[in-house]
Amino acid sequence: MFGQPTSPRFRAALAGTLSAGLVLGLAACGGDDSDSGSGTDASAAAIDCAPYTKFGDIKGKTVTIYTGIVTPEDTPHIESYKPFEQCTGATIKYEGDKSFETQVLVRARAGNPPDLAIVPQPGLVKQLVSTGKAVAAPQEVSDNVDKFWDKAWKAYTTIDGKFYGAPLGASVKSLVWYSPSEFKDKGYTVPTTLDELKALSDKIVADGGKPWCAGIASGDATGWPVTDWVEDFVLRTASPEVYDKWVNHEIPFNAPEIQAAFDAVGGYLKNDAYVNGGLGDVKSIATTTFQDAGLKILEGQCSLHRQASFYAANFEKGTKVAEDGDVFAFYLPGKDANTKPVLGAGEFVVAFADRPEVKAFQTYLSSDVWANTKAKLSSGWVTANKGLDQANLTNPIDKLAGGILLDPNATFRFDGSDMMPAAVGSDAFWKQSTAWITGQDTKTTVDNIEKAWPK
Repeated sequence: MFGQPTSPRFRAALAGTLSAGLVLGLAACGGDDSDSGSGTDASAAAIDCAPYTKFGDIKGKTVTIYTGIVTPEDTPHIESYKPFEQCTGATIKYEGDKSFETQVLVRARAGNPPDLAIVPQPGLVKQLVSTGKAVAAPQEVSDNVDKFWDKAWKAYTTIDGKFYGAPLGASVKSLVWYSPSEFKDKGYTVPTTLDELKALSDKIVADGGKPWCAGIASGDATGWPVTDWVEDFVLRTASPEVYDKWVNHEIPFNAPEIQAAFDAVGGYLKNDAYVNGGLGDVKSIATTTFQDAGLKILEGQCSLHRQASFYAANFEKGTKVAEDGDVFAFYLPGKDANTKPVLGAGEFVVAFADRPEVKAFQTYLSSDVWANTKAKLSSGWVTANKGLDQANLTNPIDKLAGGILLDPNATFRFDGSDMMPAAVGSDAFWKQSTAWITGQDTKTTVDNIEKAWPK
């Protein structure tokens, strides 16, 4: 059993990201009046229909797409489909469901799947393929992914030699949030190496501050922010190659490299001098929600908070999130300035039908045309599609995340716990990481997680 059939972490993060982006997305659409014909330059723009004529006449045909992205956050998605509908005459029927991650499996196993599904984890893609109902992506989609994405993305949904799902949106997890005004006032500079990050933390302590604030409480998913920290540090203190072996259990969870990554994270999160600014001691990390943790930056009670690009949604309305604003983020540096590992997440489009109209719409969603259309309609959304014109990203944090994802020197890896078996990635890893924060030693922690790996 792979992946996370129900993912509280994904739902919490996604809801925050898309809710924040909706207002700006609607503003880009010229308002939220549906009677205005959704008169947006992005949704009404003509596109080259040639890539879709090869699928024949699909006018009047309907394609169903199923997702966990629900109303009202679905608006930018639905708007982004209009150029395809206008070009081909086909109709896209969108269905959002908060129980998507469970129900898509139920529907596939019952023989009643949608035509397409937007799947948030590679592990869930594997489960859907195992039902025998998923259909390999057409050559046109495969060609688009080869053209527009780093090869690592294609591997996430290539199962037993068959490619099933093109990437869609993405998020960057390798970020540190900070106050630009504090940095300016105190003469701090954005670090470009891990050693510089440690030196910055020590400097903040010397100046009488608590450099870091953190929180890992997230209901049933409590502990997941620690897993992101550990994954980021495996990429930095070991290597992407070691990371791949770890995620695939080609080395055990308690391998020396993984223990070293935990200990490196502990140098920050379990360091009384470093945490938990404005919130308490080290143990307070376990009881502070991930949504609240970074807000102390605005109060001047901490200086740094490691969290993904979607965290921008947690700052209250009116907060300027920009390089010259109230709060912004910088890339969590690598071991040296020449390496750029990037931890992130994203979604994939998986098909359960191979009718011409389904293939045509899959091809559109995997194109640079769709990526740019969606970017114009959204805020709080980015993609790793190399055909994206970053000028179409509408806010500073999107531009930062997009620049990191599309940096040719970046080495992207998908969130490891999303790819591990559920018993590990969304159970033991979360729970044991919480125990580790509250006092459990590293060796016991990694040994316990290793024991949870299915035999």
